[in-house]
Formats: sequence, C-alpha cells, structure tokens
Amino acid sequence: MKHIVYLSQAVQPLSDQQLEALLTQCQRDNARTGITGILFYSHGHIAQLFEGEPAVVDALFERIARDGRHSHVQKLVERPITARSFASWSMAFHPLQPAAFSALQAFLAPTRLPAVPATLSIADATLLELVRLAVLGAPPSHEYLQAFTPSGAADTPC
Repeated sequence: MKHIVYLSQAVQPLSDQQLEALLTQCQRDNARTGITGILFYSHGHIAQLFEGEPAVVDALFERIARDGRHSHVQKLVERPITARSFASWSMAFHPLQPAAFSALQAFLAPTRLPAVPATLSIADATLLELVRLAVLGAPPSHEYLQAFTPSGAADTPC
C-alpha cells in the first residue's frame, strides 16, 4: 500500500450542495476502489491524504491532477505504507451553512478532528497537521497538540 498527500486550490469555491455531492461521490468511489483517507476543504483550499493499493492511488492522483475543479495541485508526499492510517473516508471543512451538513455521514467539523493516527510516521503526521492548519486555519485541537508535544515538555516558547 501507499499514500499520497497533496494541496490544491478549487477553481471556484464550492457551495454547500457541491460539497455534499463531492462527499457522496468520494464515499461511493472510494468504497468501490478501496481508498481511505482524509480530505480538508475550506474556502477553496484543499488538502488530502489518501491511501490504498499503489496502482489505485496513482490512478486517483492522476485524475485529481487533471480534474478541472482543481488548480495548483502540488504532491507533497508519496510513500509506501504498511498499514492504513484512516479506516474510513472523512471530510473536514468550514461549511457555509453548518446546519446543511449536520446529517452527513463521515463529516468532521474542524473542531472534531480525530487524533493523529499512530500508524503515520512523525514526519507524515507533522505534514498532515501543517496542511490541515494551512487549509482550515484553525488552531490545533488538544489531541493534535498532544501528538506533537514531547512527554513531560513544558509549555515554553521556542
């Protein structure tokens, strides 16, 4: 297996209805092809980590890179993995109309993001946290801070 992490810009901001359609499409397509991962979207900024069999992951990235809804697609990481870090497809974003997404499965509000999976290397976990911050612009959750703070370290400025 392998995973890819990339950043991109939406050609135009997505409406709530477009985000809902994207989530539905991703869940359907990823379940069919064995892809798992996490996608962050906020105000036109996109970051994604997805994982699966190498041929499927490569084909998905090629489709994303050619997709007219994206611009400035930048692959940040492409690496073999021994285990999946995300058991199910999830999407995190700042909804334009929060009530419209309350019933969606696999929706994660930026404040309800899971802890960094232990299966990620520290380098990939750090990169995922940085791209999450770049896209969502929210301060890291307590769980993320714990993952990046050495045990017993004092809260002192660097």
